[in-house]
Amino acid sequence: MARPAPRTSATAVLLPVALCLVLGLWGIRRGGGLWRDEAVTYDMARRPLPDLMATLAEADAVHGLYYLLMHGLFQMPGDLDPLLVLRLPSVLAAAAACGSVALLGHRLAGPRAGLLAGLVFALLPPVQRYAQEGRSYALVCALVAWATYLLLGAVRSGRRRAWAGYGAVLLTACLLHEFAVLAAVAHLVALPRRARRAGMTATLTVAAALTPLAVLSMGQSEQVAWIGGIGAGALLGFAGVTLLGIGCTVLLKGPLPRLALPLLVLPALLLLLLSLIKPLYVDRYVLYGHLGTALLVGAALDRLLRRRRALWLIAAGAAVAALLPTTLHLRTPESRTDDVTAIAQAIREADADAIVFMPSRRRVWTLTHPSSLRDLALKGTPTASHTLYGTEVPASEIRARLLATDRVVALRDPAGQPVDQTAQEITKRRVLARYFEECSTRQLQGASITVHAQPGAC
Repeated sequence: MARPAPRTSATAVLLPVALCLVLGLWGIRRGGGLWRDEAVTYDMARRPLPDLMATLAEADAVHGLYYLLMHGLFQMPGDLDPLLVLRLPSVLAAAAACGSVALLGHRLAGPRAGLLAGLVFALLPPVQRYAQEGRSYALVCALVAWATYLLLGAVRSGRRRAWAGYGAVLLTACLLHEFAVLAAVAHLVALPRRARRAGMTATLTVAAALTPLAVLSMGQSEQVAWIGGIGAGALLGFAGVTLLGIGCTVLLKGPLPRLALPLLVLPALLLLLLSLIKPLYVDRYVLYGHLGTALLVGAALDRLLRRRRALWLIAAGAAVAALLPTTLHLRTPESRTDDVTAIAQAIREADADAIVFMPSRRRVWTLTHPSSLRDLALKGTPTASHTLYGTEVPASEIRARLLATDRVVALRDPAGQPVDQTAQEITKRRVLARYFEECSTRQLQGASITVHAQPGAC
């Protein structure tokens, strides 16, 4: 699987790492924009530790280790920019992953292949995106990359200590996000026959250690009910990256494609197949598959550059230029599903006496910027109820509170999104439609903000 480790060129590692750091720090604040998943991270990380632990017992345990890490960072003294505290760990993790990719490419295909693989990884749009988000995906990617590098050493030496190190790093990745365990399947497929027994032992040990978290998170599976079936976009994206990987593999020989192609294809493929039973596929859950993408593209570029160097350099420059619009867009608030900062500002400008969230999980939009308006349906705040979005009063009380209010601002998903069919959500929709007039509606990215009033009060 791996040739003897060649002497590493500092440039082959440091240049990709530097590029990844520059891209990660460039526009890291995104104009002050924050999207809903980052708002959850911010809220959870700043809860008192007992409340955080109590919440994890009920919800979002799959991200528990990440929230604990971020909780520690937010305890640092000093007047630090919260957005930087939130996103810098991802920037550093992406840079670390970039360095690991360069080392992997160097060991498997030579110094120039390693350099090119690292540069490709830093430039990949999904990597640029999640290097600037306050979520766990860049950290998981870095740990899977490190585990993959340790795997090469374990295969070469065969020592138990080396296998234990590989297993420990992979387990840490899995504890940050359970779907990192799919990387172990790719690793097993890539192993030479002589190392499969040790590899299987390490994988089973990781799986056993992960079981308690998996059991706990399965009991919280309603949290992923928002994931829909596999869309055409997801299938086309997977097919496109897979074809790119296969095309690069055709050009290559040696151990690199035997490791990189399974890493690119198998985690995403397995998650797609699992989604036929229960929808679970979200591409960021297997972001680490792009480690394989970068390794294959970098090695293929290395091989092509040995031929018509000038032509391929021009082609590479054109590809980088083509990525520029995406690179610029990713550093704007509009690049994410929604922008809770802009939504909070729109709520402040709304002329209303109270607020209602439709559905209740859209209370996430006010976690970082709490509204001064009365929350008509709220029973227990997120922190007090040890939930992500708070709890709500029964439908009958929601109806009574709405009818006793003159003007209310309703926060909804954009048109076309599925609506919840709980008693509370049905009541909200029916009462507003029957007893209120629509005064004004403001469409923001990812949100619809409507002021309703009793007849004649618009």
